[in-house]
Amino acid sequence: MEFRCQALLFDLDGVLVDSRSVIERILRRWAQRHQMDAEAILSVAHGRRTIDTVRELAPHLDVDAEVAGLEAAEIADVDGLVAVPGARVLLVALRNESWTVVTSCGPVLARRRLTAVDLPVPRLLVTGDDVAHGKPAPDCYRLGAERLGQAPAACLAFEDAPAGIAAARGAGARVVALTTTHPAHQLAEADAVVPDFTSVTVRAIGTGFAVTIGAA
Repeated sequence: MEFRCQALLFDLDGVLVDSRSVIERILRRWAQRHQMDAEAILSVAHGRRTIDTVRELAPHLDVDAEVAGLEAAEIADVDGLVAVPGARVLLVALRNESWTVVTSCGPVLARRRLTAVDLPVPRLLVTGDDVAHGKPAPDCYRLGAERLGQAPAACLAFEDAPAGIAAARGAGARVVALTTTHPAHQLAEADAVVPDFTSVTVRAIGTGFAVTIGAA
């Protein structure tokens, strides 16, 4: 399968950086502290802004304080972070202006995770702080395409969660999903599904790219 595009948009957690162990460790501690169901939290948290998860599941708490505490814990904890297989090889081969990260976390945490696993930090980063509505709303992917000077339809997005897939498709981008966080059957709305980047190759064609999805 081959996609032609002008730019590439990457989610961060579960796409470029495998941070699941960190995220789940911190959310389980948070759930225990507030006597909440950890599994219920984890079932909706991946791919979404922390503020949206806290607002939905714990509106009785001081939302701003809880979000600040959770993000501080995630910035401090890099134990177990690893780059998703194939991510580094792919990113270092891309032109700086041809790709960016579109993530639900804040800018400090995004840069912390990328640098912790020795991945490049894009000049034009889009985070949850940049939009009024987080994933699954399409705002972040529209902004990511705009910052690269492209229409969303000219972009290919990489995601790992249903909320992110919905956001990218809602913006008008095509989507390749990675099964790093969710099983393939939960990612059926994507245009293609891969285990990681070892089965993805990108080659420049004119001002754009041909992205080939093949066997790992």
